[in-house]
Amino acid sequence: MTSTDLHHSPELLRTRVAELLADARLRSTRLTELDDAELVAQHSPLMSPLVWDLAHIGSQEELWLVRDVGGREPLRPEIDGLYDAFQHSRASRVELPLLTPAEARAYVAEVREKALDVLDGHALSGRRLVEHAFAFGMIVQHEQQHDETMLATHQLRAGAPVLDAPAPPPGRALPRSPGDGRPDGGGPGWVSEVLVPGGPFTMGTSTEPWALDNERPAHVVDVPAFVIDTHPVTNGQYAEFIAAGGYDDPRWWSAAGWRHRVEEGLVAPRFWQQDGSGSWFRRRFGRVEPVPADEPVVHVNCHEADAYAAWAGRRLPTEAEWEKAARHDPESGRSRRFPWGDADPTPAHANLGQRHLQPAPVGAYPAGASPLGVHQLVGDVWEWCASGWHPYPGFEAFPYREYSEVFFGGDYRVLRGGSFATDASVGRATFRNWDHPIRRQIFSGFRTARDARPSDLRG
Repeated sequence: MTSTDLHHSPELLRTRVAELLADARLRSTRLTELDDAELVAQHSPLMSPLVWDLAHIGSQEELWLVRDVGGREPLRPEIDGLYDAFQHSRASRVELPLLTPAEARAYVAEVREKALDVLDGHALSGRRLVEHAFAFGMIVQHEQQHDETMLATHQLRAGAPVLDAPAPPPGRALPRSPGDGRPDGGGPGWVSEVLVPGGPFTMGTSTEPWALDNERPAHVVDVPAFVIDTHPVTNGQYAEFIAAGGYDDPRWWSAAGWRHRVEEGLVAPRFWQQDGSGSWFRRRFGRVEPVPADEPVVHVNCHEADAYAAWAGRRLPTEAEWEKAARHDPESGRSRRFPWGDADPTPAHANLGQRHLQPAPVGAYPAGASPLGVHQLVGDVWEWCASGWHPYPGFEAFPYREYSEVFFGGDYRVLRGGSFATDASVGRATFRNWDHPIRRQIFSGFRTARDARPSDLRG
């Protein structure tokens, strides 16, 4: 049964919504199991104090589920402004009169109790906001998105490790493409690419019940033939770029990218450091360890991704190319929900949901590959795309402008696919993310692409 099937049974849907809300809250609780000093501290000016994220989760749940859907009286109307993300920058939130950790925990628990009461008693019909339990799904996704943000804050905090998880499954060697001369990244057989045939495909969705406004509506896009990497660029491949002087050669960088690289003194992905022998190490959630050559590179910004691609004689895929590689089934001509089909992701398909605290080695999820043989398009690392952040044709803001519409334009670049920190409730192949091209604290990586050549089409 897929998640779409649940929406035909209100009782099954209520049960599933309650489970997803509980899963999100369990994760939020684990991420805030720290002493009060750690929760109220600002670990980076790029991030909010963890206690702000926790209460903000409750505030949004109260606004949408308790007040709007449930029509209940406000619980704490005096704190609405404190937890409005548009009123206060992340860097300034530490100075606000925030709820204490104990108050925040009590508040989110009270909100959840009332939200579940609304869920139990609501017909889940009569308004677009509640059809298919959309408002509840929106709140599940909102909490999980903030959980990923809180996990990024954990990566930025100093001090002893406080999080743990098992290692991801081992990788597998992927076949090399004939004539592909790019660096191996640490071992044979890791570099390969596939041709995605040209032609139209359906991008976005008009049927996914919990898809957010920027994923809608479904529309046909004609994409010329292109070639794309079968896996994200690895640490080993990226280290070759560094060793070749990639950070010192402005030929590979855009003007804006080179300016930012110089101003910030960038020499490697964030959290990497080199020892006296030239070996690379990384800090990962408080642990220092050798950089694994076969994992997708993470914590690189879009300028770095563009520079690597240029050095390799390639480019980043456009957003439409990325989604076609992830969803298009060349045999049936239809767009799938996920690279592997329409079934919801399982641990065999993708590295999602903080099951592991790192990307998995390339080739670790053969069951998650697309029909064309493209691997790890969902999970592991968010993948930078060449496209800016814009609405689809026919876009309609719903249920509020501040989720997507106010961010369209500017210098934002699209990221697709989710990361190891992204929950499956968010990890759709249609889900769209965006950020400034200088951001590196997010769990971002990339894969490269190129235009198809006549020889590719003849093959």
